[in-house]
Amino acid sequence: MAFTLPELGYAYDALEPNIDAKTMEIHHTKHHNGYTNKLNAAIEGTALDGQSIEDILKSLDMANGAVRNNGGGFYNHSLFWKVIAPEDKGRLSGPLKDAIDAAFGSKEGFEEAFAKAAGTRFGSGWAWLCKHDGGKVGICSTPNQDNPLMPGVGCGGHPILGIDVWEHAYYLNYQNRRPDYVKSFLSIVNWNEVERRYEAS
Repeated sequence: MAFTLPELGYAYDALEPNIDAKTMEIHHTKHHNGYTNKLNAAIEGTALDGQSIEDILKSLDMANGAVRNNGGGFYNHSLFWKVIAPEDKGRLSGPLKDAIDAAFGSKEGFEEAFAKAAGTRFGSGWAWLCKHDGGKVGICSTPNQDNPLMPGVGCGGHPILGIDVWEHAYYLNYQNRRPDYVKSFLSIVNWNEVERRYEAS
C-alpha cells in the first residue's frame, strides 16, 4: 500500500509570522510530496512494500540511499507538521515535564540545548528530542533526512519532537538567520502532540 502525503491540519498561513505561508506551501506540496512519491517508487515490488514507515526505518539497510533519504524525508516531515500548531498547543506538563526538568533543569534549559543542537548542525539536517528507555529524554541531531529510528546513526531513542533545519524550511523568511527560525519554532511547539508521543512511545 502506497504512502500518501499527510494533511497539515491547518492552513498554510496559520503559523505566520513564525513560518510564512509560501514556505509552508512549498515545503509541504513540493518537498514532502517529492519524498512521498520517491519513497513509493523505491519500495514498489520489494519486501518493504506494505510495511509501516517505522518498521522500514528501524530495519533499514543504510546503504539503500533511495529508501534512506526518501523514507527519512517522509517520516521526518510527517512528524514535523504535527509537533507545531497555530493554537491549542497546550503546555509542557506531567511526566514529560518531569523528564525534561530531570535532563535539562527546566524548560528554558531544554530550549537552550535544543537550539544549540539545531543551530550547530552543519549543513542540512534535523535536531530531535527523543524518549529513551525508562522515560528519560535526550537531544541529538542527524544529517540530511536521517532520524533516530535508523540503525547506527548515533542518536537512538524514539523521536517525539523534531525541527527541520534544511534551508528550504526557513530561507524565504529568515535567510541565514537559523537561530531566529529555531526560536520561532520553539514558540509554536504543539506540546499536546509531543506529550502524546512521549506517552505512546
